[in-house]
Amino acid sequence: MSKTSEEKRVYMLLKSVIFHYHGLDEEERKDLEKTAADLDAQEEYKWATEFVAQDYLTAFERARDFLNDTIADYPKEKRVELINMVWQANNLKGYVTEMEATAMLKLAKDWNVQKELIELVLK
Repeated sequence: MSKTSEEKRVYMLLKSVIFHYHGLDEEERKDLEKTAADLDAQEEYKWATEFVAQDYLTAFERARDFLNDTIADYPKEKRVELINMVWQANNLKGYVTEMEATAMLKLAKDWNVQKELIELVLK
């Protein structure tokens, strides 16, 4: 499934900002690189990395604003797909930190998909 540059940017920023929320570890860095390769999104990955690096302390709130503006018009199933992607990626390491869960809940609330995220968590 081919994604637009905007969709790749959203995907890479979302993953990057959640992974950086508690400090990026080696496994997460490899996952980001693999995602960028799988999506042919090296430019978008570079952009997302620079976005986060501008100011780590405000990266999540800045990304939240950007994502809310960008995906406001996305259909609900697309918003659910994005939140699911991040949840699954975080689960690869075998756990999700409280900070990551809080970040995902904030985004799910912004995107009006909290119920869907909670259903994913309970699976």
